[in-house]
Amino acid sequence: MSEKEPLQRKTQPIPNAVIDRQGSDGDGKQWGYDLYPERRGEKYKPSWGRVLLGIEGTENLDKIKCERNVYSCIKNSPMVKLMMGALKSSGCAIDIRRHIACEVCDVSVSGGYDPVLNQVVVCQNIARNEGIVQGVLTHEMIHMFDYCRNDLDFKNIDHLACTEIRAANLTHCSFMSAWTQGDASPFKIKQAHRDCVKTKALNSVLAVRKVSPEEAIEAVERVFPKCYNDLEPIGRRIRRNSKDMYKAYLEGPMYGYDVD
Repeated sequence: MSEKEPLQRKTQPIPNAVIDRQGSDGDGKQWGYDLYPERRGEKYKPSWGRVLLGIEGTENLDKIKCERNVYSCIKNSPMVKLMMGALKSSGCAIDIRRHIACEVCDVSVSGGYDPVLNQVVVCQNIARNEGIVQGVLTHEMIHMFDYCRNDLDFKNIDHLACTEIRAANLTHCSFMSAWTQGDASPFKIKQAHRDCVKTKALNSVLAVRKVSPEEAIEAVERVFPKCYNDLEPIGRRIRRNSKDMYKAYLEGPMYGYDVD
């Protein structure tokens, strides 16, 4: 379906390893611990001022709503069902009670993938409806798939850039999203999509790695041609308000993915 480089194929199930959106690379350099406070073992404590203003204080209710949206996506979303089938067929089946967690996060992120615990994080304070949760689950499951199937090293900025390119390419960058990012022109739709993918991947790398914009741009540009053309396991770029997601779901068994 696609080229594998620079990510090399891996035959074993997911082990514990370094972390994508939170963690440390061993020399004290943080990768985004501040974005996911509950990943540090801290219980989120709302401020009284924000509780009185109605901004915080509904965390338990938010978690229940988030978990309901996750369950609904798993039962009904063709994209999420395709990703779960692809992971299962690759030897990395998902148990939703173990591998998906709803948590309070920094407002700059809507989700993340934690390979140390092998969990997708859905930010319950940001992803508040089923449509957003579907996008988060699909995006983060692409990272999980890359980690399951390939020798993906999140310490390697080229690998990180590659999986972020793939996630943006396959699920996020419709023409309308490119337009809102300022990357679109009605006369250059194909180029607009590529520019949107680069912008989103760049922002994601900068969010989780303390590197200069120049370093991040260089990494994205180095791996972009191969990673942009790697469409596995979805097989196509999903356009907004199209039937692409249903077509991708129906085509899953053609590529060996056991979809329900």
